[in-house]
Amino acid sequence: MKTKQSGGKVSVVTLGCSKNLVDSENIITQLRNGRLEAEHELQDAEVDSVIVNTCGFIEAAKQESIDTILHYVDLKGQGVIKKLYVTGCLSQRYKDDLQREIPEVDAYFGTMELAPLLARFNVDYRHELLGERSIMTPPHYAYLKISEGCNRTCAFCAIPLMRGGHRSRTIEQILQEAQNLVAKGVKEILLIAQELTYYGLDLYKSRKLGELLEQLAGIEGLEWIRLHYAYPSKFPRDVLEVMARHPNICNYLDMPLQHGSDSVLSRMKRQITVAETRDLIRYARETVPQLSLRTTMLVGFPGETESEFRELCEFVREMKFNRLGVFEYSHEEGTSSATLKDNVPRRVKEERAGKLMEIQRQISLEHNEALVGSTLRVMIDRKEGKNFFGRTEYDSPEVDNEVIIDAESDYVRIGDIARVEITDATEYDLYAKVVKQ
Repeated sequence: MKTKQSGGKVSVVTLGCSKNLVDSENIITQLRNGRLEAEHELQDAEVDSVIVNTCGFIEAAKQESIDTILHYVDLKGQGVIKKLYVTGCLSQRYKDDLQREIPEVDAYFGTMELAPLLARFNVDYRHELLGERSIMTPPHYAYLKISEGCNRTCAFCAIPLMRGGHRSRTIEQILQEAQNLVAKGVKEILLIAQELTYYGLDLYKSRKLGELLEQLAGIEGLEWIRLHYAYPSKFPRDVLEVMARHPNICNYLDMPLQHGSDSVLSRMKRQITVAETRDLIRYARETVPQLSLRTTMLVGFPGETESEFRELCEFVREMKFNRLGVFEYSHEEGTSSATLKDNVPRRVKEERAGKLMEIQRQISLEHNEALVGSTLRVMIDRKEGKNFFGRTEYDSPEVDNEVIIDAESDYVRIGDIARVEITDATEYDLYAKVVKQ
């Protein structure tokens, strides 16, 4: 029987996106294999060591990461925790500055320094465990990272500075991990990468996302496959054809478009025009008629005029995206846009973000009201108070709509897929009753 190493419990705290969550899951898996007690985001008083997995994407995320580090520095000073380590994107990008400004942290590690981090706990890194990670999401869904890094040169984005160039995993590695997840009870896999549609170009010299999806769709017991972070330029259209053929590939696509003005897209170095984007969306909706399209927009990019912002608003009204999020631009050191004058005042950025979300709020309400009376399949995620909360195939965890079911009237099991009738709708939620079999 294996015995636990001494040294108490380790808590891994995750900030930022789902890609960071997968990294944290891998850290925990490796620590557990080294016979340590490692968990995700334990209560502070329960742990001896903390690993903060930071985000450095935009200014607000960087500040949250710094505030979190300082919180644990304070706990370390009080003797509540013994050791504090920092990893992730912020640490990768600003390690020297952080070491100088916050020396109370025992050690800082970059995004590619898992082995040295594990060595601090006397744990050897085991490559073969990458396909056997512990998941920290609810047990019925999991994120699966198909590549790392990005080769794009978007003017505003610092991800290549923190994650390096694009590196695809092999199809065989991804299939093995997906099969392992399904064997553990996972029913929904969310494919993630900094840029899904570039997948395979480095390994196979051609885009292979469509082929990967074909093989994933054949895994028995895998109910839903969901696509996140698809770059629109040179989008491989065979992906949509594969999506249309396989019922277990969700009719859902997360495609960050960033803007609806050609002049802004050009300054952003997005390598696509509004006309090309319209054509891609038209083709996608024709090929997958029930497609739910999620996107994000960036307001306040240097030089964004009122006229360019109006173009963006009209584009959003015209395209009627099912889901939409908005970021406000912030200068990121090392990016090409950081050489431009950040000349849109913060107040104007906030106003534009609010206006765009108000436009989307009405669009979302129209989409949701159109679903009233329809019957949909819903993945049940959790129970809170007197309600069950689930999602349709058109919604991703945490960022999209939820379906609310009265637990006093209907019973469903967490992790099951139930057939429900939509009875009411608001801008961002649906209400439903279970369809009796």
